[in-house]
Order: sequence, then structure tokens, then C-alpha cells
Amino acid sequence: MKFHLETLGCQMNLSDGERVTAVFEEMGYQWTDKEEDAQVIGILACSVRQKAIDKVYSRIHKWNKWKNHKNLITFISGCILPSDKEKFLNLFDIVFQMSELPKLPEIISQYGIVTPASLNTNFAFKVNNNLSTFWHIEPNYKSAYEAFVPIQNGCDKFCTFCAVPYTRGREVSRPSQEILDEVKYLIDHNYKSITILGQNVNSYGLDKKGDELSFAQLLEEIGKMGDASGKKFWVYFTSPHPRDMQADVFHVMARYKCLAKQVHLPVQSGDDKVLIKMNRKHSVEEYRKLVNEIKKVIPQATLFTDIIVGFTGETDEQFENTRAILKEFQYNMAYIAMYSPRPGAVSSRWQDDIPLDIKKQRLHQLSEDLKQVSETYNKSLEGKSVDVLITGKHRREGYMTGLTEGKINVQIKEDDPGMIGSIVTVKVTSSRAFSIEGELINALIAG
Repeated sequence: MKFHLETLGCQMNLSDGERVTAVFEEMGYQWTDKEEDAQVIGILACSVRQKAIDKVYSRIHKWNKWKNHKNLITFISGCILPSDKEKFLNLFDIVFQMSELPKLPEIISQYGIVTPASLNTNFAFKVNNNLSTFWHIEPNYKSAYEAFVPIQNGCDKFCTFCAVPYTRGREVSRPSQEILDEVKYLIDHNYKSITILGQNVNSYGLDKKGDELSFAQLLEEIGKMGDASGKKFWVYFTSPHPRDMQADVFHVMARYKCLAKQVHLPVQSGDDKVLIKMNRKHSVEEYRKLVNEIKKVIPQATLFTDIIVGFTGETDEQFENTRAILKEFQYNMAYIAMYSPRPGAVSSRWQDDIPLDIKKQRLHQLSEDLKQVSETYNKSLEGKSVDVLITGKHRREGYMTGLTEGKINVQIKEDDPGMIGSIVTVKVTSSRAFSIEGELINALIAG
């Protein structure tokens, strides 16, 4: 029997999808890229954005029509608001929370489907449904060189624009030793890029004070393992929250080669009044101190951020304050989004009073500002040698594509798919706003 899974949203959903896949394969199912060939088909939803939910409705209406001429079981999980869940119960055969994943085989067996695993009385996943059990499921990594390691689930911050606390619940930290064991497995199996995942990674352990490591201590242990291995790889983390970020994290990053010199620190707005309305609980000045500390302790680090334009009540002057901090902090990349209310978030109760054409203008203006800032940094790399993780063939004929340690996009004049998943040294020959181009010097595959 075959199954198909579609994943929407963030890297956390992608990581969850690897464990969903592992459960299905343990049940004896085979993965298929073609949804029309599957007997069980599902989706990991993202209630954070309306576009993602619109995709869910589009898919399930199509799948339910297929039931007129074939046997098909549909399921949905992921980030789902209570209001969306009520609707999905009438559309999908199975709706479950990710913490209930270990019981999925039992749920599916109620539909009369017999698989080799369901006949096994020692089936590994027939256990209590909770996050601890979910994390014990060994993921089926989609890549042989890049992996995502969840360290927590949920969020306690309650930003007024965000629905995550209502879809994933409160913050729960995964046991430190389990995280370290998974990272060690990835190091031993020569993974080149490992990303530590959480809604607010730097609040890791705060829900279990004294029982788990702090986030900085966790990074320290990972850094020690990396140095001891003698291997070449990079460890990233996303996303931190300025409210909980401490300078000790940057000092740990500076000490260990494997801890990638790249920081993704969401700011959302450059205006204090807007930040208060967003319930971010950090000021621009507090954020500035963090950025200054990054540049002092790890000056080579690249800096990424998230920004929302057109939030309820945002004035022209407040938007200009955001433009000012983008230029001041010299971001290498900013993920800029036009504000749109999401049912379930606090701000959905407020009037969405910024016209769409104004939001588009602000998005365009901020994107142009970012282009200039990014281009200046990338130009400074010309003539230098940088290490690059090759991630695939570029759409440009005769070129490969990859990422620097700081996650700058790179085009390399090579045409060798065998390089994918290896770290090589490249001399930068030219640059553009959001990418650089270079020539291969030598490969560092041994690491």
C-alpha cells in the first residue's frame, strides 16, 4: 500500500513530516510522489497563514471527489486552529494532533486496513500519545546531508499577530540528552547542515528549570561534539526571540567552528509603539544591544530577520523607523510579509486599516532597501575564498548552487551532481543583491 504526504508552512512542519513518514513506513506503507497513486493521503497544515489554509481546502475537495471511484483515507495534522479543526473534522477521515502520532497506526486500523506492521503485536508505536513519545520516533530524514532537529514545541509569547500558541500550545522542551543523541547520530553519519528547531529556541529549558540545559549550554555541548569529531559541518538554529536572547549564546557560537556564524533574529518592526501593539515585549534599543553584541563577538556573522509591514495602525512615520533599522543593522536577508489578520490571533479582532496598495508600496520599498544593503555586503566578498555547501544543480545551465556558512546563495561554474551534499571552497568572482558567483578551488569532502 502507498501513502502520500504534503507539507505546508515552516521547517517545524517539515521536521514533523519526517516522523510522520517514519510511522507510515513502519506500518509497511510505501511512499509515492504521486498523490493519485496513494491509498492514504494527508497534509500537514499551517494555520499561521490564510493562503496555506486555502491550499488545504483545495486539496481535500479534490481528494474527496476521488473517493467516488477509489478507496482512499485522508488525514490532516500540523498547526491547526481550533476553529479550523472543527471544519476539518467534517472533511477529513482523520484529524490528529502531532502528539497523537504514535497512535496513528491504531487509528488507521479502525478503518479495516491490515498491514504487515499491524499484525505485529510488538509494534513500536503503540504507546501513550504525548510529545515525549512523539520525539522518540526516529525520523525518516529527507536529505542525506541536511537535517532538522526539534528541541521544543509550542510558544508562550502570544504575539498579537500570531496563532502559533493556539495551534501548537504552550512551550514544551525536549529532553537535552535526546537532542544531543540525535545530533551525534547526524554527525556520525556525515550530515553537513544541522538546524536546531523551535518556535523560540532560546527559551529552551525555561519550562524545566534545573532539569534541562539552557539553550547556550545545549549549543556548548553540540559545539564540543563537533570539535571532537574533526568533521566539517555547520549547526544553525531558528527561530530565537529577542526577549529571551542572551549574550552567552553569541560567545558560545564564537568558540566552536561547527556552530555556524549566522543569526536569524526576528525584529518584526522598527518602531516601539508597533512592537508594543504586537506584544513583542522588546524595544528597538534592547534589540539594538543584541545586534551590537553579535557584531562585537562574532563580527563575521550574517544577520537575518523577519519584518511585517502594514500592521494594524502602522503610520508612515512608524514604517520609516523600520526602514531606518534595516539600514542600521545591515541585514543580509529579511523575510518581509504584508500583514494579514489570522483568525485566532488577537489582532484579528482589530480593524485591518492599512489599505492593500499601501502595504504593497511598503513591501516594495523595504525590499529595495534590503537589496541595497545585501548587495553591499556581497560585493565585499569578491576576491575572497568562502566555504560552500553544494545543495543542487542551478537552473542556469552548467552551474551548481549552494550556500555559504552565512547562508548566502552561491552559483558555481561546475556541472557535477556528485558534488551535492559536500562542502567545497570557492573563490568569489562576482556578486549581486542576493547571491554571489565563484569558481571552485578545492573540495572539502573528507570532513
